[in-house]
Amino acid sequence: MMILGIDPGAGGALTLYKSNKIQWSIKCPETINLMAKFVKATLEHGVKTTAYIEQVHAMPHDGRSSLFKFGTNYGAWLGILASYKIQTIEVSPQKWMNHWQNEKQTKLPKIKKERKHMLKLWASEMSDLDKITLYNADAILIALYGAQMERK
Repeated sequence: MMILGIDPGAGGALTLYKSNKIQWSIKCPETINLMAKFVKATLEHGVKTTAYIEQVHAMPHDGRSSLFKFGTNYGAWLGILASYKIQTIEVSPQKWMNHWQNEKQTKLPKIKKERKHMLKLWASEMSDLDKITLYNADAILIALYGAQMERK
């Protein structure tokens, strides 16, 4: 079983969970072609792969150009995953974050900067990767969430 955890924003990341651990996590590739190449290189014949992607929606205060870029990345990920026939599960930020709040028996801060730092800390505690950053922490936690859901 392989799990891809995807934080679809341009400032997001792609994470691979396999063999009961996080194997790697990379910053979101800059082009759709590179996104597709990373997914293709990850696939292994005969190994079930499931992608958990953060489900996104527009926020009223988002800027138009950044929102368009964000939506483009999200759509590109969905298209790439579909083209490789990878089962894709869209998960809202509230769902995966609530899962980890329950696991950690604590609440995430309401202030975004403080919340991002706590998510980074949790990802660091649950991964053997050398470099956990603000850009890949969400993708790591999404992949680990996916692994737990697949075991159920």
